[in-house]
Amino acid sequence: MSIEGLDRFLERAILGLVLAILVFAPLAMGAAGVREFLVVQVLTMGVMFLWGLRMLGSPKLKFFWPPLSWIVLAFALYALARYWTAPIEYVARLEMIQTLLFAFLFFATTNNLTSRGSAEIISLTLVFLAAAISCFAVWQFMTHSSRVWDVYSPYHGRATGTYISPNNFSCFLEMLLPLALAYLLTGRVKPMTRVFLGYAALAMGAGLAVTFSRGGWVAAAIGVFAVLAVLICHSKHRIPALVMLAILLGAGTIFVTSYLSSTLIYVQRVSDSSSTVSSDLELRRPLWKAAEEMWMDHFWFGVGPAHYDYRFRQYNADRVEARPDRAHNDYLNLLADWGTVGGIIIAAGMAIFAAGLLKIWKAVWPAENELGRGMSNRFAFFVGGSAGLLALAAHSVVDFNLHIPANAVLGVVLLALLTGQLRNITPSYQAEFRAPARLGLMVALAAGIFYFGWQGSRRLQESSWIERAQNPNLTFLDAATLLEKGFAAEPKDFETAYRIGELYRQQSFLGGSDYESTAQTAMDWYGRAMTLDPFDGYDDLGYGMCLDWLCRSDEAEPFYSRAEALDPNGYFTVANIGWHYIQTGDYAAARVWLERSYLLEPNKNTIFVSYWDMVQAKLTERASGRPVLPAGF
Repeated sequence: MSIEGLDRFLERAILGLVLAILVFAPLAMGAAGVREFLVVQVLTMGVMFLWGLRMLGSPKLKFFWPPLSWIVLAFALYALARYWTAPIEYVARLEMIQTLLFAFLFFATTNNLTSRGSAEIISLTLVFLAAAISCFAVWQFMTHSSRVWDVYSPYHGRATGTYISPNNFSCFLEMLLPLALAYLLTGRVKPMTRVFLGYAALAMGAGLAVTFSRGGWVAAAIGVFAVLAVLICHSKHRIPALVMLAILLGAGTIFVTSYLSSTLIYVQRVSDSSSTVSSDLELRRPLWKAAEEMWMDHFWFGVGPAHYDYRFRQYNADRVEARPDRAHNDYLNLLADWGTVGGIIIAAGMAIFAAGLLKIWKAVWPAENELGRGMSNRFAFFVGGSAGLLALAAHSVVDFNLHIPANAVLGVVLLALLTGQLRNITPSYQAEFRAPARLGLMVALAAGIFYFGWQGSRRLQESSWIERAQNPNLTFLDAATLLEKGFAAEPKDFETAYRIGELYRQQSFLGGSDYESTAQTAMDWYGRAMTLDPFDGYDDLGYGMCLDWLCRSDEAEPFYSRAEALDPNGYFTVANIGWHYIQTGDYAAARVWLERSYLLEPNKNTIFVSYWDMVQAKLTERASGRPVLPAGF
């Protein structure tokens, strides 16, 4: 095989792997799970390996380095630096790995998917994939099914496609629907392909509708109308764009009024929009407020990569009981986790990308005085891809789609392919690969492949042991033994250490001759978890409960105080402090803490239900001097 033939083969192989990532991730529930993301990680490593082979086999291969590449490199280096200084090493490392993977994928895409057909192949493949998933989503809605492969989504009545959350699925569609419309109206495609694009757009619109994601609807509308607005400004596309606008408005109105408006979920989420929007804002407002406070307290560098969820309890002034995971606003989440420095880097990247789009606009805009219909795949991808990223940016105000790997990867590839169009405008961003630069990049690729492979192997081993420990038929000690093997594979995972401590504590509370040694083992694991994550008060709770169980309640006081400081408005923490005072015999204090826990959570508070009547009876007994409870209670 000639050098040119080998180069073409490697370029197509890289395109195939990128397509595999883009197709697999949304089908695998957004690749948000450990094993699913590891597949994305391995495929990205394959892209990096093939890129290295291509550099070895093609001495004349040029390196493309547009201005946006400096921003991607700067954030990747910042992620590395922030990882080394983060308080919780484990979650910072996972976030850093994702950041580096996406950075490598950006560079690989801009430098290898250079043929004009690459963007078309990726776009059409994803559009038809989105249409197929949308058909499945419509089936979910019509059959009232919440099943996604072998799991069930908690969002009953709302279609999720192959995702778990309908909001994340709507984000996937809102990035691709503008692409479908752009290729339908302006692409240089075969008539049959244009027909299929029309059906695909229709299916995607229906799939988007049954997600009942109002943020997704608004973002998709912004993206679609951006495409139509651009086309209306072009004389050769004005009439088709106006016709499409009329069709969308008319068909959408008929669909909503004739069918969708009669569904229960529509009535709940849309017809009573004032109350539901207010309710959604009430749920998100404390999350946004906490993110803002974290940013203000750690202005320059943030609380740490992916630390928002683990610091939330300290900033939970509005008594939100659920773990929020993210701030439901990617911009605030960015500032909370990465600080002003991270925000400045991303803002600079957005500005540079927008400036690049203006340059590309002039090059891809079809001349209005030339013969023909002005059909162009470059123009179609430029308009549709830009509008898709605009929709993603709009939806990120109310959700955390950039933290769903499938959506983040799609955004990265669209960004890279759009940036790659600068290659056709000016040669100043391309340079010959001299030996030192080629060697440096190959070393970086080799180091990245080794590191990602090593980390992936550790996560796979850990997740395998954790999965085996979920068997409900296992005893506490057997489950703890399996988790200890998982912890040996990943000794920085504080959550595994906490679970092991919980299992040993529960075993100790069963009694037996070895209850003291088992309780001490539990305390050792709680201590490890405290070291790995200094912000989780549940470790202190468990440690204090073991001390109470060992009749060392005086030593337990500092741990309960620390737990309350780390989680001042958590009903579970407050209820367990009440339990502590029951162990010490201070029933008056116990009543105060139990009552406060009930005010924080009146519905799922099993500790309050278990002990409230007993505490009240004890206080009555002491006040009257007569026994109320049976002897020994």
